[in-house]
Amino acid sequence: MKKITAVFITLSLIFLLANCKSKDMENDFSLLTKNYFDDKNSLNPLDATQNGQNQYNDQLQFEMTDDFRSKQLAFFNKYNAALDAIDQTQLSEEEKNSYEIIRWEVEVGKDLLKQPTNLMPIHQFWGTHLTMGQFAGGTSAQPFKTEKDYANFLSRMEKYSLWIDSAMVYMKKGIDQGIVLPKALTVKLIPQFAEMATPNIEDNLFYSSIKRMPNTFSDQVKKDLTAKYTAAINEKLIPQYQKMADFLKNEYLPASRASSGIGSLPFGKELYASYTKQWTTTTMTPQQIHELGLKEVARLQAEMEKVKTQLAFKGTLLQFFDEVRNKKELKPFKKPEEVIANFQRIYGIIKPNVDKLFSLQPKTKFEIRRTEAFREKTASAEYIQGTADGSRPGIFYVPIPDVANYNTYGDEDLFLHEAIPGHHFQISLQQENNELPDFRKFNWFGAYGEGWALYTESLGKELGLYQDPYQYFGMLSNEMHRAIRLVVDTGLHSKGWTREQAIQYSLENEAESEASIIPEIERYMAIPGQALSYKIGQLKILELRKKAETKMGTQFDIKKFHQKVLESGVMPLALLEKKIDAWIASGK
Repeated sequence: MKKITAVFITLSLIFLLANCKSKDMENDFSLLTKNYFDDKNSLNPLDATQNGQNQYNDQLQFEMTDDFRSKQLAFFNKYNAALDAIDQTQLSEEEKNSYEIIRWEVEVGKDLLKQPTNLMPIHQFWGTHLTMGQFAGGTSAQPFKTEKDYANFLSRMEKYSLWIDSAMVYMKKGIDQGIVLPKALTVKLIPQFAEMATPNIEDNLFYSSIKRMPNTFSDQVKKDLTAKYTAAINEKLIPQYQKMADFLKNEYLPASRASSGIGSLPFGKELYASYTKQWTTTTMTPQQIHELGLKEVARLQAEMEKVKTQLAFKGTLLQFFDEVRNKKELKPFKKPEEVIANFQRIYGIIKPNVDKLFSLQPKTKFEIRRTEAFREKTASAEYIQGTADGSRPGIFYVPIPDVANYNTYGDEDLFLHEAIPGHHFQISLQQENNELPDFRKFNWFGAYGEGWALYTESLGKELGLYQDPYQYFGMLSNEMHRAIRLVVDTGLHSKGWTREQAIQYSLENEAESEASIIPEIERYMAIPGQALSYKIGQLKILELRKKAETKMGTQFDIKKFHQKVLESGVMPLALLEKKIDAWIASGK
């Protein structure tokens, strides 16, 4: 009788505490945003590590499993209900933004769960297997400073060996249902796994942190960690990498599809509509985006003709593309270090001019590095954010797989986009803003983030760049590249274009080489809709700037405009427009 009473009392207390927590979340919006961030990190521990939330450094999500997707749905339903209970009239303007952002993420997240994308859990461009490789190198987000840090990654590695098995299980289900990657993407995946199965432990990427153990570790600790890492790599990871490589080559490749876009899948039309909404944060249809892309391509062609005339080139624009691609003077480097030094030179040029356009600037440090060898062949230039506490700088990664053919004509523009004042400014300022709840400090919306970075490319002349016509042509070429994305991404996934059609369209309309265009097209095949975000976001920011300049007249301040765009971090474009409209109306 006493035991029954004790159990009843315990259950009552649990219910009471849970109910109190639920009521607290309803009544305290800041608590809701905190719980939302904590739950997101718990669901996605690799993202948490990337964002400096180190309490999850030993965890790994199995994102392809039915169990994980059930947890995702429960997460979305939980916060949908919590938002319904909030009285929005009591929220500040910034809290209302947070409310709308959570609501948007929940709705899009639930929409994406409707389709069995988990049957294609890996591709060559990004994902768990590539993130784990980056972390293993010892110079990325996963910390390797203490014994606990090493124990954390050891635990994560062991989970990862099981993750590879889970990926294969769901890929086999995909084979049975005809939900598989295009053959061209599978071909790129095979070496990513095969090359990691090197039997020489000293050369294995996952052994990198052992080579970098802090001198403060005792000899015994070093010996123990070396033994544990060696055993995990030799007995678990290498066999699993080889197993996946064999599976990809012998089972998955023969079953991979001949089509290039997801539109060929039974649910492809609905899925692409969801991806389009996710990445553009708009309600634009694929057809509307395709037509917009065609218009932008035509506009940029006219601007390119002007540069061609300025340089007194007598041939066609297509011939001028070949001239730019192959011009020896634009391929001056013999060593990868020279490429990095050129970006440092560009950095030096813009430094004195940044203050003219930006009153709000980040404190986070910044570095330029060559992309790691294990992913360099398939990687694009990219920015990886630092941490708000300054423990890790923001890093601009540059892939240099073939230095002799590295062409510099787009480097000034590329630096503005990926580094300063592009992604480094936008992401760092967002993370440093203590007025934002944590979930927004580490959030991402492609249309805003990539749109901002593309917008900053237009600031080159004001920052002292584009003095060379070839560098200005590089800016036009990179903008053309983003305009082409609107055409080829929608072409691939909603109009039945083949990989070869998309490559040919790109070759006919931009100055990039075929060697660089091919991985780009395959990137769009791997992550449908992501490539749409750049131009859609850029055009909205340009539209808002023009609106502000027109309506505010002499009261318009470019520094203030940039502050208003950047200060609240990423958000859906409709929310950004609402924010800028309110600023314009205030006249301040």
